[in-house]
Amino acid sequence: MSTPHAPPLPPGAAPGRRIAPWWQAAPFALVFLLFFLLPLALIVMVSFWDFNEYELLPGFTGKNYRSIFAGCADASDLCVTLKTYGSTLKFCALVWLITLVTGFAVAYFLAFHVRSPGLQTLLFVLCTIPFWTSNVIRMISWVPLLGRNGLVNQALVGLGLVDAPVEWLLFSDFSVVLAFVHLYTMFMIVPIFNSMMRIDRSLIEAASDSGASGWQTLWNVIIPLSRTGVIIGSIFVITIVMGDFVTIGVMGGQQIASVGKIIQVQASYLQFPLAAANAVILLAVVLMIIYGLTRWVDIRKEL
Repeated sequence: MSTPHAPPLPPGAAPGRRIAPWWQAAPFALVFLLFFLLPLALIVMVSFWDFNEYELLPGFTGKNYRSIFAGCADASDLCVTLKTYGSTLKFCALVWLITLVTGFAVAYFLAFHVRSPGLQTLLFVLCTIPFWTSNVIRMISWVPLLGRNGLVNQALVGLGLVDAPVEWLLFSDFSVVLAFVHLYTMFMIVPIFNSMMRIDRSLIEAASDSGASGWQTLWNVIIPLSRTGVIIGSIFVITIVMGDFVTIGVMGGQQIASVGKIIQVQASYLQFPLAAANAVILLAVVLMIIYGLTRWVDIRKEL
């Protein structure tokens, strides 16, 4: 018996079907163009403009980029720009490492030690409670704890552990890193937890049946299969910390420099071309970091 054939498409149907996917993607492409590509193109364009105390001067000049890297050719000392990037990268590395360890531990506990789905959901929601309030409020909440006359110093002096209040608890590198970890650890927990929940539990059982210890199973099974979540969480944390200026300003007492802080100050003084040039350089550095991270795993294939 011959297989019946589908009726032929009416005239004009085939081109319409070829065009349909483009029409479906058009709204998303338009949003991407208007809210990402166009603003980015404007920032790059303004970075080559000139300016004075009163106005922007449209044109094409590399003066802003030369001003940023002025003095960097001197090998005897780091220029201000390199010192600022060094400080920003230091905070970024510390926060990334602490949030990675903390986020992985919390995600591991939720994924493998909490058996009840309801309890998993409850504990996961509890982790999101800090996000119900403003970042600024959460940062300011550390001031009465870590200040010179704060609760922590009062407890340390009262217990006789120190003779005088500890000065470096607030408005220091320590307080900045602490605030970053407090604010952004959740960005590491969520993708790692998602990756761990997708791990086939039979693989864990197979490793245990083969005589693998808990640490061997963690290192050879769980961590490799969680690498997608680790990379995604790392991208979230690194990109946020690299451009942050509010946290460093508040918790650093306006005494610690960062690239984001420099851009904010330049914009406040209406030096928009110089701020745009700094933003372009910062974007290039962040993209290089992201490229290096994605070389470890092809996120598109893993998702």
